[in-house]
Amino acid sequence: MSTPYPFTAVVGQDDLRLALLLNAVSPAVGGVLVRGEKGTAKSTAVRALSALLPAVAVVPGCRFSCDPASPDPECPDGPHEVGSGTERPARMVELPVGASEDRLVGALDIERALAEGVKAFEPGLLADAHRGILYVDEVNLLHDHLVDLLLDAAAMGASYVEREGVSVRHAAKFLLVGTMNPEEGELRPQLLDRFGLTVEVAASREPDQRVEVVRRRLAYDDDPAAFAAKWAQEEAAVRQRIVAARELLPQVRLGDAALRQIAATCAAFEVDGMRADIVMARTATALAAWAGRTDVLAEDVRQAALLALPHRRRRAPFDAPGLDEDKLDETLEQYSGDDGDDEPDPDGPGGGGQPEPDSGPQGDGGEAARPEAGEGGQPQASGAGEQSAARATEPFRTKALTVPGIGEGAAGRRSRARTEHGRTTGARRPQGTLTKLHLAATVQAAAPYQRARGRSGPGLVVRRDDLRQAVREGREGNLVLFVVDASGSMAARQRMSAVKGAVLSLLLDAYQRRDKVGLVTFRGTSAEVALPPTSSVDAAAARLESLPTGGRTPLAAGLLKAHEVLRVERLRDPARRPLVVVVTDGRATGGPEPVLLASRAAGLFAAEGVASVVVDCESGPVRLGLAGQLAGELGGTAVTLDELRADSIAGLVKGIQGRRAA
Repeated sequence: MSTPYPFTAVVGQDDLRLALLLNAVSPAVGGVLVRGEKGTAKSTAVRALSALLPAVAVVPGCRFSCDPASPDPECPDGPHEVGSGTERPARMVELPVGASEDRLVGALDIERALAEGVKAFEPGLLADAHRGILYVDEVNLLHDHLVDLLLDAAAMGASYVEREGVSVRHAAKFLLVGTMNPEEGELRPQLLDRFGLTVEVAASREPDQRVEVVRRRLAYDDDPAAFAAKWAQEEAAVRQRIVAARELLPQVRLGDAALRQIAATCAAFEVDGMRADIVMARTATALAAWAGRTDVLAEDVRQAALLALPHRRRRAPFDAPGLDEDKLDETLEQYSGDDGDDEPDPDGPGGGGQPEPDSGPQGDGGEAARPEAGEGGQPQASGAGEQSAARATEPFRTKALTVPGIGEGAAGRRSRARTEHGRTTGARRPQGTLTKLHLAATVQAAAPYQRARGRSGPGLVVRRDDLRQAVREGREGNLVLFVVDASGSMAARQRMSAVKGAVLSLLLDAYQRRDKVGLVTFRGTSAEVALPPTSSVDAAAARLESLPTGGRTPLAAGLLKAHEVLRVERLRDPARRPLVVVVTDGRATGGPEPVLLASRAAGLFAAEGVASVVVDCESGPVRLGLAGQLAGELGGTAVTLDELRADSIAGLVKGIQGRRAA
């Protein structure tokens, strides 16, 4: 067994270490979500925490880690008698992003269950993590069906495995710790709220601290055992402090003044529900116990807010989590008191800790002035013709854009696909482990052979060859590649703000449907990949916000660049089907024969059957219809900005009609 990196040897990352230690003191806090860039010791710190946790008493031979003092009456390995048990170290169980459902919750032997009525159950990771740590690296990339199972187990403290009416239940109470890189995509709100605390981590910009990180890591890699031995005394001290804090925790007093501060803070930051109040109360109590105190102070409430509220505050789409510390201090000051029974200052502004209204943007400060456009949509400016970035209009709910046919890509909410979850559409012989039994098809397959198999009793004689896997249809996530015209013709007539608002709306839709997104822009004489395909819709929104406009319209270059992006992405993720969204007025200018080149580039998408839609940005009383012509050459559909809205009656865009490759 490898020697883990010592927890106390982690350099810096004070908030991360504190959040993990508070959960070690009080598991009821609800776990930790660690957000940050790669290479910031996220996984190292989490893995090191398990060595500091006190040993766990378990019933000998129980695969579900039952507590001998109060064993689970429904334990599949039970019933157990109350008595003394054995101790083992606390476990840290890692859930791989690509794990199957059976690996997470356990597997039930369907063949024995049908033929013999025996519940032969093999425990999964949830059983292994009971009374320990369940660690999910890259938790934001976890498949939706696994997220749903985690949510159920975290809410009920138990895991249920059901197969065609045969069910097994076991306790599953664990400390949930997840790490993620926000650049790879955000987390579903339901799972986000299940994490008690969240911490943002980043690499230090101090040279001395970075030198110390490298020095310690090299020393550990050279001789892990010797390095761990140097930190053994510090590790033992922290372990002892955790035990002492756990013993002190029941004696900590949470006074009325602290409770009012907690409630006022949650109200001031407009967090949804009451879970934030409860988590803050538990965190503040754990902070007092960790400090060796029996009273919760204002400083505990403040620190609890900084850890428990950033990921829960109500925020606009694509805003990063965060907390206004000045506003927090004002709220705590308003509700401060000399002791636990004091009332808040009646003369405080608002009377309830509510924040002053945000003044927001003033006047037309967000919209950059644009010069008049000349012939061909080119701006008449003395410089290179480049315009400042325009501010996007408010996003709106868009109509559903889907890829035709049935795919087999990653789980999502956009296009039809064969998935492990969804409505049953048929049956087939299982390929590998049976996960979803089609009972009727299994009985139908076994029925003709009952006499030959010597059936004499009421039970059905089932062989493995009789089992049938249910074929289910659900939804998949796609690669939505935006190809955005940022030329001078788009800047004319003040259209770019509306165009960015439309793309932002489609990005929000992609986030909700669990898509990957990419962004290609073209203007002047060339095209560029503003954002390679990623799960981070936030990153795409940020690139869109700073997108300048101006110059000619190299439409062919934009399409060819998008085609190259799809070619590379097809090698990386062949199961994920693409949807190309071209945002343009259809004009092609600059260079020799720009219209012909654009037509040939569009033909590449049509020949490969790539699903596409052209968002027609042309405006004015006289329209050339170039975007519609481009859509025909792509083998896709054109839709105007007005038709893109879900509440529009101008058109219905529920599917993209694309030609399939021969």
